[in-house]
Amino acid sequence: MALASLPFIGSTSTWLTLTLAGLAMGMIIFIIASGLTLIFGLMDVLNFGHGLFIAVGAFVAATVLGWLPAEWMTADSLGLNLLAMILAMFAAMVVSGIVGWIFERVLVRKVYGLHLMQILITMGGMVVGEELIKVIWGPEMRPMTLPTSLFGSVIFMDAGIEKYRLFAVVVGIIVFAVMMLVLNRTKLGLLIRAGVQDAEMVESLGYRIKALFVGVFVVGCALAGLGGVMWGFYQQSIIPQMGASINVLLFIVIIIGGLGSTGGAFLGAILVGLLSNYSGFLTPKINAVSTILLMVAILVWRPNGLYKVTNR
Repeated sequence: MALASLPFIGSTSTWLTLTLAGLAMGMIIFIIASGLTLIFGLMDVLNFGHGLFIAVGAFVAATVLGWLPAEWMTADSLGLNLLAMILAMFAAMVVSGIVGWIFERVLVRKVYGLHLMQILITMGGMVVGEELIKVIWGPEMRPMTLPTSLFGSVIFMDAGIEKYRLFAVVVGIIVFAVMMLVLNRTKLGLLIRAGVQDAEMVESLGYRIKALFVGVFVVGCALAGLGGVMWGFYQQSIIPQMGASINVLLFIVIIIGGLGSTGGAFLGAILVGLLSNYSGFLTPKINAVSTILLMVAILVWRPNGLYKVTNR
């Protein structure tokens, strides 16, 4: 896609800027979508309330940053700035994970195996959750300013590349690498994958597969919280409805990648990020539907998405 777009864009520096910006956007989308594809692929749960955890993570991070000394974000020190961001991200993941555990216990546990009910009850849970966010933090938009060291751009081959976008690419690659390592190279990942194929057999060997899957749900919600922080910094503002506004985009990504595939979600997110940037530059009028057209084209070619991992 990147190479095919180069002749149409013309300028190498413009193409490089758009490409790296698209990669950064794709990485942020992947961080958010990775939790959703984990939950569906391993638990067979259509969680349409995933956007709630995105918003919770963003607002918790903004609160933590407000508690920290102001100079941690304003000082021209990369180490101090990163420490503040890491603390905010950690808090966002912990709180989002706890909220996800409550969400699973109260709502999702009652509708396992009932996809239509899952859609209805998780969407209802998201609406209630958004109203609770308004009660706690207020309904107005809140700024989420980048730290001083991540402001501005660096020049590479005559292209201006925003520092935060480079940071987002690094974080996305780390999250992807850790997920693939855990799922494919550890006993925990082996149990999770075996539980997807035959949960009864895994339980007969003495493993509590249901508790393991609840842990997967919590981790998926925590990743959504991390993605909410990244998206908030990307937009430099947050609102209670921010999660619901990108829910459709997340489902497009996991459908493109193949429901339940972590690698597919990674590639799908990158494709969506790149296409959004290229189409916005070349043909702004169709930018709003470009990702849907991409999904349709891929499903015509591969009806189960790029990587089929489940028959559900």
